[in-house]
Amino acid sequence: MDAAVGRPRQWPARRTPTSPSRISSSPTLPPSIPNHEAPSASAHPQRVHHRRQARRGEASSRGCRGPDPMERSSNGGSGKPPVTESKAAWRDGAVTYFHLLFYIAISGGQIFFNKWVLSSKEINFPYPVALTLLHMVFSSVVCFAITKVFKIIKIEEGMTTDIYINSVIPIGAMFAMTLWLGNSAYLYISVAFAQMLKAIMPVAVFLLGAAFGLEEMSYKMLAIMSVISVGVIVASVGEITISWIGVVYQMGGVVAEALRLIFIEIFLKKKGVKLNLISMMYYVSPCSALCLFIPWLFLEKPKMDDSISWNFPPFTLFLNCLCTFVLNMSVFLVISRTSALTARVTGVVRDWSVVLLSAAIFADTQLTFINVVGYAIAIAGVVAYNNHKLKVQPQANPQQGDENKVSPGNPRDVEISMNSTKEAS
Repeated sequence: MDAAVGRPRQWPARRTPTSPSRISSSPTLPPSIPNHEAPSASAHPQRVHHRRQARRGEASSRGCRGPDPMERSSNGGSGKPPVTESKAAWRDGAVTYFHLLFYIAISGGQIFFNKWVLSSKEINFPYPVALTLLHMVFSSVVCFAITKVFKIIKIEEGMTTDIYINSVIPIGAMFAMTLWLGNSAYLYISVAFAQMLKAIMPVAVFLLGAAFGLEEMSYKMLAIMSVISVGVIVASVGEITISWIGVVYQMGGVVAEALRLIFIEIFLKKKGVKLNLISMMYYVSPCSALCLFIPWLFLEKPKMDDSISWNFPPFTLFLNCLCTFVLNMSVFLVISRTSALTARVTGVVRDWSVVLLSAAIFADTQLTFINVVGYAIAIAGVVAYNNHKLKVQPQANPQQGDENKVSPGNPRDVEISMNSTKEAS
């Protein structure tokens, strides 16, 4: 009782928490403020704002503040820090370099493997046509399995009977001749000298392209071709034990390869047929196997029937064919992840690695100072040729964001990649 006025004393009414529905519907109350912190109607807005800022500062200093809502939304609500672009770029670059190193290793290893199979006394299998025929049959079977049976890779559309007869068969025939003559050269010359002679390839491609109207003569190109030719001649002069039969085989393989590239330009690229490496191997391998079967039947089969000393263990045969196909797949990955310039530079690095390692592996390889100087001159010309070709080629799709980006469906990519396929077989 209040004695002054003679009436009961009234205590202030307890303020009840506001219901969640009222909080969500109130436009002046943010959801981050707890219910018991709701300011009364008579509170001064500026003082309420200062109290809120003080409480938030205390929570932040105690480490009680959760992750930022924008950060949670960018990470799928996990609250973990986002992966930076630098880490993603580093990871992507590491994968690309791994593919390049794997390609160099498997490509050089396959060349050494073929040389060992053809010339070693342990296996005693000096039949290059038969070896290449086995590669093509194995490639045909595996390509059919991964495209038609398991359907891992889709074959490019647009191939017709007319295109196959008039375009694929000539390309397959030149490919078979390239493999036949190139592998036959390993019976007479060393791996290093064979690689040095292959540096003349741009000269053959340019001269045949000019004859077919695909290349334009210019003083710059003539100077580049002269540098390459001089380098190959100097490297040949420095060879200690030279076999002209092996030189003829190797140069014949170079001419056949140049004709194959010209046929790709004429028969496929101008007709708008786009084939990636797997599609090309799917169509070309059976044709090349058929073209190789005929010379094997008349040239090497009688020798194999008369000789009883040759030996090719099934496991070694399977491993050799498998390495060839793995090399083709590595080429497919390299041209899918890199530019044309990177693919060509990688080929130059591979050639130098093969030349230097063959001198340490095989007894018939003896490098001289003149060999190395001549090959260096030829490689300098090849680099200049690649740089010139990349400048005059049409620009890639601007949406790709990479100049001269290699796409697996571009016939130009087949030109780059099938050089490595030739080395594999």
